[in-house]
Amino acid sequence: MGGGGLAAPVGDVSRVEAPVTVKAYMMCVFAAFGGIFFGYDSGYISGVMGMEFFIHQIEGPEAIILSAWKKSLVTSILSAGTFFGAVIAGDVADWIGRRPTVIFGCLVFIVGVILQTASSDLGLLVAGRLIAGLGVGFVSAVIVLYMSEIAPRKVRGAIVSGYQFCICIGLLLASSVDYGTQNRQDSGSYRIPIGLQMVWALILAGGLFLLPESPRFFVKKGKLDQAASALCSLRDQPFDSQYVQDELTEIVANYEYEMSLIPQTNYFGAWANCFKGTLSDSGSPLRRTILGTSMQMMQQWTGVNFVFYFGTTFFQQLGTIQDPFMISLITTLVNVCSTPLSFWTMERFGRRPLLIWGALGMCICQFLVAIIGTVLPNNDGATKAMIALICIYIFFFATTWGPGAWVVVGEIFPLPIRAKGVALSTASNWLWNCIIAVITPYMVEPDRGNLGAKVFYIWGGLCTLCFVYSYLLIPETKGLTLEQVDQMLQETTPRTSSRWVPHTTYAAEMGMTDKHSAGHVEHKNEVESV
Repeated sequence: MGGGGLAAPVGDVSRVEAPVTVKAYMMCVFAAFGGIFFGYDSGYISGVMGMEFFIHQIEGPEAIILSAWKKSLVTSILSAGTFFGAVIAGDVADWIGRRPTVIFGCLVFIVGVILQTASSDLGLLVAGRLIAGLGVGFVSAVIVLYMSEIAPRKVRGAIVSGYQFCICIGLLLASSVDYGTQNRQDSGSYRIPIGLQMVWALILAGGLFLLPESPRFFVKKGKLDQAASALCSLRDQPFDSQYVQDELTEIVANYEYEMSLIPQTNYFGAWANCFKGTLSDSGSPLRRTILGTSMQMMQQWTGVNFVFYFGTTFFQQLGTIQDPFMISLITTLVNVCSTPLSFWTMERFGRRPLLIWGALGMCICQFLVAIIGTVLPNNDGATKAMIALICIYIFFFATTWGPGAWVVVGEIFPLPIRAKGVALSTASNWLWNCIIAVITPYMVEPDRGNLGAKVFYIWGGLCTLCFVYSYLLIPETKGLTLEQVDQMLQETTPRTSSRWVPHTTYAAEMGMTDKHSAGHVEHKNEVESV
């Protein structure tokens, strides 16, 4: 863009989006509610696996802990289902829309929860978690896509960070319910935490019926009247607003430009488009897909889900903690209280600095936990220091990599491949989530690897890689529209991206600076679809 020896056309970069209103902000905030049942579903299982009645139900009346392979299976099967749900969601979101896909995911999730609640043995519980995982995959992949596409640019980082905050609230609710039911000597000890998940899914599905579809989905489908109507609702502007016309024209122009680079062919060709280009080109679809999938991999490599999935049983094994359920509740509370800070820091300091320094902070805390646990095992004072450092580590995660990875993934893909790119990235998150859930019990269980606190050497080493990765590969996307992010990625490298400022618009580049241009594109799309 803007190459050749000629001066590039310059559009008004200040008029590509309407001012943020309270209504627009609140609509986007509600979409983040999807994180609650995502977090709750991830969090309740740690406490349930440590409940006496549940252990007796699965292992027999003489058992005191679940066997490692059953812990691994029960925890990881959800992530396996979520991986496939996230991949499928990319197609469904491009077919029926972002909003209906999330609603469908809620319904699938409810079916899985019903099976889990009815279970009294391992088989039905595992089947229910697999089906629930499919639903979580739909929601986790598409809700980030939906929020990124409807949120105003000035608060997009805060809005998507709100999704991570809702995940934290879900984890806290799960820990609280587990704590309240842990001593029940009936099936309510585990059925109450499991069944409560249906409430969050029903609230999200019901609320989404009242929200508009993503205008960018309508542009992708060539339905510009509906795209304009959705923008009016999202930006709280009248239909004839110049802001709406300018934003719609910019979205259309960007889509037309990207379509010239990433032509849509058949079903397999559409997926293949995610891997076009070269690694040396920072704006190529291949580079963006690798960035998105590797970011979600790195988020899992931080080891935070070790604390949330296996925290209760890990604290039990330390031998000096009287109430492991309470410690798990405290770590989850730290996660919840820390995350809102990212609402401000994500827009004040940007994505790139937070991810770099967050990785460094986590790395230091994890190595200290590992050293203390190795040098002073079974020491009460050392255990307290380890718990304090784990809480500081969770603070670093909650304010940086927790929300930051989702924010960046929602911003870096061009519209023609956005749904599939976000789906692949989310699937990567759940794939590594599954791998970690499978192998961790074998690493720390006394009759297996028996690493204990030494497992934090592994997480610390992986966070060191996250630090290097952040410095070399993560671009700065703060304060840009999704279309401007597209420009920035094509014109900079990650280390120079923070200095880039918008200098033109796609509408100017494509000669679509008047209102009639959008109508021309709508007619063109209608002709091409015949």
